[in-house]
Amino acid sequence: MTNPVPGHPLLARRSSGVLLHLTSLPGRHGSGDLGPSAHHFLDWLALSGQTLWQILPLTPPGAGHSPYQSPSAFAGSPWLVDLDDLAQAGWLERLPDPDLDADHCDFARVVPYRLSALRAAWRGFDERANPNDRESLAGFIRAQADWLDDYALFMVLQDRHGPSWPHWPQPLARRSPQALQAVRAEAAAELGFWQFVQWRFHAQWQRLREHAHARGIRIVGDAPIFVAHQSADVWAHADQFLLDEAGEPQVVAGVPPDYFSETGQRWGNPLYRWDAMARDGFRWWTHRLAHLLSLVDVARLDHFRGFEACWEIPSSEPTAQGGHWRPGPGEAFFQAIGEALGPLPIIAEDLGIITEAVTHLRHRCGFPGMRVMQFAFGDTAQNPYLPHNFGRCTVAYTGTHDNNTTVGWWAGASDAERQAARDYLGPMADQEIHWAMIHALSQSVANTLVIPFQDVLGLDARHRMNTPGQPDGCWTWRFVWSDVGDEPARRLAAMARAHGRA
Repeated sequence: MTNPVPGHPLLARRSSGVLLHLTSLPGRHGSGDLGPSAHHFLDWLALSGQTLWQILPLTPPGAGHSPYQSPSAFAGSPWLVDLDDLAQAGWLERLPDPDLDADHCDFARVVPYRLSALRAAWRGFDERANPNDRESLAGFIRAQADWLDDYALFMVLQDRHGPSWPHWPQPLARRSPQALQAVRAEAAAELGFWQFVQWRFHAQWQRLREHAHARGIRIVGDAPIFVAHQSADVWAHADQFLLDEAGEPQVVAGVPPDYFSETGQRWGNPLYRWDAMARDGFRWWTHRLAHLLSLVDVARLDHFRGFEACWEIPSSEPTAQGGHWRPGPGEAFFQAIGEALGPLPIIAEDLGIITEAVTHLRHRCGFPGMRVMQFAFGDTAQNPYLPHNFGRCTVAYTGTHDNNTTVGWWAGASDAERQAARDYLGPMADQEIHWAMIHALSQSVANTLVIPFQDVLGLDARHRMNTPGQPDGCWTWRFVWSDVGDEPARRLAAMARAHGRA
């Protein structure tokens, strides 16, 4: 096996941080957003001696409210826009407390509520905005036109013609220039609304990122490898995906049976025509990653193994069991992206069924891989998820958004797993399994440590963020500040100092 080439400087020094998606933050509008609680969380991270904040995808959620099934790989989620900021700008009357749940996101109520408020703010902007704000919006539309025009059109047409773009009127599904221009002419106000929302998202996000940098904190974003079929990206770039003549997927993405599911996972995303993408130097992907890295400092590249080979499932198959491996673009992909963008600050999500070829590709690219300690116990001392087997080019986790919380994992662990954890972590495993794991990972040689906020707080399985393969009831977890207290920040800060991560 080859040795890893040196990674990006942001990932080559010892650091630690917290994984928390923005929707999980406190706030009075039913879900976390880019408002005061996000800024307060940055202050909490700084107090805790942390220098990284890892989030889930910033893009609009799709089916099942998953941020990994977005209608756009470029847009920011409208439901993350801070509504109080719109009121302070004078475009929206201050909203009364909506009596939405504080401890979870009730998306069935939150999305219509936020959409109504955003539409009211757009009307207020149209009536009362000053010339500087109007020019700022116009400048944003010009600067982001290469994705924003398609996204706004897609959202308008989806509202009018339903959720499946291949079933829209054929001139629109096939993107007839005359048909699209007619929509632009008669739906200017509707298009303007979606452009306005993106303008506010990006302005609020950049303000948050500037605050993070001022506090010495870098943002770790997330790039799902695949995009949803019902998305502006597939509609606008259909020739880049394995679709039939009607625009429907010929094959779909997923993973074979693994730790998370006995039948595998059938994600349903269309697969790429890697040969077509290679012919234009992977232009769409280059544009996508350049856009993401204009918003975040580091990108976690989801399902990295799919760039070496991905699990291809015939679209007629109801589960992932009937799939097979299909070669990915390999090193040529990352060479092309690197030539266009320079050194890539990427974390490779290399969990699941990983072959020597996948590991070789990651090493050749110089990307750190992920190690999840919940996978470490129950076999031998050679388990790659045990901290003594880490290399420096590693990002260590107790668990991820797809795992149970560590306290929840401990409650459901087998007797053999529990005993192996006790043998490795000592008596602290029975007392505070989450802190025992965090401490062991923090002491390791892994350059980067990221802890889910639920594990920082020692929360049980009721606070899990996502269960892979479960279509409903995920992504809803939130906390309130009274859950936090002073002790977690003190302990994290002490560890960061003691282990050279501050």
